[in-house]
Amino acid sequence: MMSPDDHDKRQFQSFVREIGYEVDRETLQNVELTFQKSYTFLPELAVFAGSYVVRKTFQRHSVPPRGVRNNIRIFFHNVTGFGNQAGRSDNLPLPYVRISSSRLPSTTTFEQGSQVNIILVIIDVDYLLSFLNADSQRFPFLINRDQNFLLEELVTDDILRTAGEILSDNRPLQDYFIKLKTMELLYHLFRCISQRGDSTTLKLNEKDINAIYSVRDLLLSNLSAPCSVQELKKMAGMNEVRMRSIFRQIFGLGIYEYYQHVRMAEAARMLRDDKVSVSEAGYALGFTNLSHFTRLFRKHIGMAPKKYSRLNNP
Repeated sequence: MMSPDDHDKRQFQSFVREIGYEVDRETLQNVELTFQKSYTFLPELAVFAGSYVVRKTFQRHSVPPRGVRNNIRIFFHNVTGFGNQAGRSDNLPLPYVRISSSRLPSTTTFEQGSQVNIILVIIDVDYLLSFLNADSQRFPFLINRDQNFLLEELVTDDILRTAGEILSDNRPLQDYFIKLKTMELLYHLFRCISQRGDSTTLKLNEKDINAIYSVRDLLLSNLSAPCSVQELKKMAGMNEVRMRSIFRQIFGLGIYEYYQHVRMAEAARMLRDDKVSVSEAGYALGFTNLSHFTRLFRKHIGMAPKKYSRLNNP
């Protein structure tokens, strides 16, 4: 009898063959699929939602899919709702979205024991631009076909809610529903990206990208006390100007503005999911002045923490 994992893997293999993707045997052997749903609307769009546990540490080099035409990849990481599980696992980091050109070379390390939850959207750029229409000029990275790009955004409540609808049980006209909800998901994402200020477009290579992600990981290793610039420069292995420029280009914010934004996103999660009090959230994140905490929360989340807590804990 076929196990649930074997059944999910066969469905996954069928999906990747259909979109012209390549997944090697090592990847299939080293991950345990716990949930998966996939949809193809070729040649414009493909959607995959999956949850898996890594059995053994390994690395994988990205390969562009061939089934979607001039495509980009959009990964929604750590969104909730997989397998109808309520809430977010305590050991999952904050949700985020990574959008990149499929041609951008990258190597991903899968750490043993880690749990990965993703929604992957592979979309044709011209198809996406047809929705953006007159607003497409606000996203030059989509128009400049010769420039590889990588951007990352934190997940908003709107994205979380829409992702949850995509992951919900099957319903009538399911394919139609998924396509509509996927475009809604992208609407919320591009609304966030449109709020970024202008930043220098530096040519990225894999070494620089890995260095900046090491800086980001070090920065977020302690949300109650930030690292010094000297520590971050040492981790980056580059001068401060370049480090700051690449960081802003990828994450859309300066280093310490991003740090505060993540702290406030974590505070919102604590108020929403853990149902802690405003003072408990503030003190847990290193604030001794709750008025300062309230001002930052309002700036980054759009409302005072007490109001946010009331709205999300009726």
